[in-house]
Amino acid sequence: MKAQQIAVGGLLTALALVIPFAFRGTPLQLFIPTLQYSATFASHVPSMLSMLVSPLVAAMVGLGSAVGFTITLNPVVGARALTHAIWGVVGAVMIQRKVPFWLVLLAALPIHAVGEGLAVWWLGPGLQAGLLVTAGTAVHHVIDSALSLAVYRLALPVLHPGTV
Repeated sequence: MKAQQIAVGGLLTALALVIPFAFRGTPLQLFIPTLQYSATFASHVPSMLSMLVSPLVAAMVGLGSAVGFTITLNPVVGARALTHAIWGVVGAVMIQRKVPFWLVLLAALPIHAVGEGLAVWWLGPGLQAGLLVTAGTAVHHVIDSALSLAVYRLALPVLHPGTV
């Protein structure tokens, strides 16, 4: 990896770790323990932006997210966050193949939602909770995708001068 990729990856990993800590117990984080469902505002944004850097960075940020949520909530939510590494790597490979960012985010949605639902089904309260987590994750993914696209659009002039 290039030095710039390592630096950006480190910053995105730090964000993925700190968001669960910073938003815990605030209105920016919804947690329903009986369902193992949580929705933390902007928690997917570091993973989504990491796809623009490289597959290795996407994996690293996904792992950072898993650690942050395991520590702040519990291992089932941490396992849900571990799926960020999976769909992040898939998305990063798509980015390398010149697929537009918005389409990558759309393609990552079912991998993300189903992956988190499966984690809750297997490790948590069961199938019904897993289905609810799948639906909630899909909605959360769409919201964080919009945030990620906005950040990307704002950063584009800095990253690629003359393209906007």
